[in-house]
Amino acid sequence: MRILPKSDTSPSTKQADLKKRPRRLRRSESIRALVRETVVRPEDLIYPLFVVPDNRPHVEIQSMPGVFHNRVREAVEESLRAYDAGIRAVLLFGLPESKDAIGSASWDPSGPVQSAIEAIKNKIPQMCVMADVCLCEYTDHGHCGVIDSQDVDNDATLPLLAKQAVSFAQAGADFVAPSDMMDGRVAAIRDALDEASMSEVGIMAYSAKFASGFYGPFREAAESTPQFGDRRTYQMDPANVREALREMELDVEEGADMIMVKPALAYLDVIRAARENFDLPVAAYNVSGEYAMVKAERDPDLDQARRRRSDHHVLRRGLRY
Repeated sequence: MRILPKSDTSPSTKQADLKKRPRRLRRSESIRALVRETVVRPEDLIYPLFVVPDNRPHVEIQSMPGVFHNRVREAVEESLRAYDAGIRAVLLFGLPESKDAIGSASWDPSGPVQSAIEAIKNKIPQMCVMADVCLCEYTDHGHCGVIDSQDVDNDATLPLLAKQAVSFAQAGADFVAPSDMMDGRVAAIRDALDEASMSEVGIMAYSAKFASGFYGPFREAAESTPQFGDRRTYQMDPANVREALREMELDVEEGADMIMVKPALAYLDVIRAARENFDLPVAAYNVSGEYAMVKAERDPDLDQARRRRSDHHVLRRGLRY
């Protein structure tokens, strides 16, 4: 019987003749940080806050763990914590005392959003305060505009959005952010602000806001679920990129200072197209459903913070290049 020698299973120690080794730049966290192309800073983020009347409780929103209905004092406290953490902008959404067919509570000078704007600017003058402009939180039917024959009347809605935007600006908002997706809303708001001698107030337009199943938790938080139908006659078809670019172009022509894509993670191609086609700042809204998906993950081996950082790096990379 012939005994064969044992095969040598140890790895070869012969060094490959490689002049270029990309792994040299990944050897340690210090090196990785030094050459990192995309950095997400607190200053890159906008913190959304839901503001309710002072006679309502400060409660956590069930579908969005860690997110609350804030009265004015809590909105100020949250803004202070955000500012101390390096965040320099908040975006306010309001829930009124009462609702009607045209959302008239949205331009009440003593409304929750107006009161929160004033209080935040008094306490933290350096904080950039933005206010969402839409009627859905304020109408009894839950749609984003005036209803005529079971449809949203675009042109009848425009002066109401402008009135709301001016009210927020008069309270001290640095930016108004129309999210309604009515045709011509940016021009109507820009004209109204300028006529009110508030040309310094900016507009961050929700330019490509897609009809999406990711908005469910937000609608619970904002108490803005439509009482009939849906929003697909004014929010965009998720299948369309060229139409999104057309919407952005119109908002830029009408005077928008920033444009936005919403939702974010499912529309990375749209974000990239926005960055490649327009020189204005581009925002990406990581919406409530995307947040809720991360928070709902129960796998103990999943690092939620790391996952959120990965999401933010993906979005920041698309917005930058």
